[in-house]
Amino acid sequence: MARTLLLITILFLALTQQTLTPPGQSAAQQAPTASAPAAAPSNAPATGGLADTEFPRLIERLSEPGGYFDSDNLISNEASYLHVLGKMRKMNVTGGAFIGVGPDQSFSYIAQIRPRIAFMIDIRRDNLLQHLFFKSLFALSRNRLEYLCLLFGKPVPENLRQWDGRTIQQVIEYIDKTPAKRELYDATRAAVQAKVKGFGLPLEAREIDTIRNIYAAFFAEGLDLRFTSHNRPPRAYYPTFRDLVLEKDLTGKQCNYLVTEADFQFLKSLEDRNLIVPVVGNLAGPHAVAAIGRLVAERGERVSAFYTSNVEFYLMREGGFDQFAKNVRGLPRDERSVIIRSYFNGAYGYSLPQALPGYFSTQLLQTMESFVKEFQNDGYQSYGDVVTKHSLDLR
Repeated sequence: MARTLLLITILFLALTQQTLTPPGQSAAQQAPTASAPAAAPSNAPATGGLADTEFPRLIERLSEPGGYFDSDNLISNEASYLHVLGKMRKMNVTGGAFIGVGPDQSFSYIAQIRPRIAFMIDIRRDNLLQHLFFKSLFALSRNRLEYLCLLFGKPVPENLRQWDGRTIQQVIEYIDKTPAKRELYDATRAAVQAKVKGFGLPLEAREIDTIRNIYAAFFAEGLDLRFTSHNRPPRAYYPTFRDLVLEKDLTGKQCNYLVTEADFQFLKSLEDRNLIVPVVGNLAGPHAVAAIGRLVAERGERVSAFYTSNVEFYLMREGGFDQFAKNVRGLPRDERSVIIRSYFNGAYGYSLPQALPGYFSTQLLQTMESFVKEFQNDGYQSYGDVVTKHSLDLR
């Protein structure tokens, strides 16, 4: 109980610090909470990172106007999301820049690829808001167990650091057996709001409400949270948050970013240095993807992986696929650069040899170079062409 009350006090102090900040002083210039290491001053980036003042400006410079998609996207509905990682290890897909859509499934790709910078691009501005929520939790958390405790409103154990070497099964068991506490959730919500405001991105009051609603969903559902589509009934085959964390790649390895403390700390380091950049943009838009490509080139990097989920289906249907392909063509790449895509079995009328029993989704992998060459040869006339041509054998 003493540890729980201490955590509540610490988190409320973080909020108090925010409200007492003198005009013109950023959150990064305040004393840090006991839950997180001190942030770099806003006028000097942490080693290899972006300055706190540069982070919101970069988001606004790269972003396009937001659009609509018919799901909440709080978590992925792709149980197969890790199936490409064994092949990617064989190909030595590593470093460079990562580009990905969606919420936190991209974190697992990032943890394995170890890029030097990552961009979370999505047409939904709510996705940007969710990534600001995640960024605040990383800042408030010392390790992956504390991250999950804050995410679900659970008390942090006294021996927190002893959990660094525990298995993910043990971590999940702790979260499962430990009751959530409303007072912890309320304290964390206040601390999250203070952190989000401190990132410097102009947000409307309704957007702060959206972040509160995102957090409320994680608190209410816990590890049983599932992907939800608007105006469509829930699907029993959609994985829970628990399922996604415990999933394996095709070699039998658990690869979620929460499986090892080293992977979590790598993500935390990128977040703390402002190197996971959320961007609002259409993959077939005129600005965002091209602007990301120019920035990657300016940094002397190449795109190591571009995770598109099943966005290409909608782009093909709505007439934006050619512009998307042109955007991909403009990205700096090499022979190991890959596109990771998702296909939903039976939903689009194509039978894929990569589909596995028990999985509604199928993960596909293609080199970016083969994609660009096929596009230049007018090889993509349908979505079936996209998901069947040049997909790599994941075994």
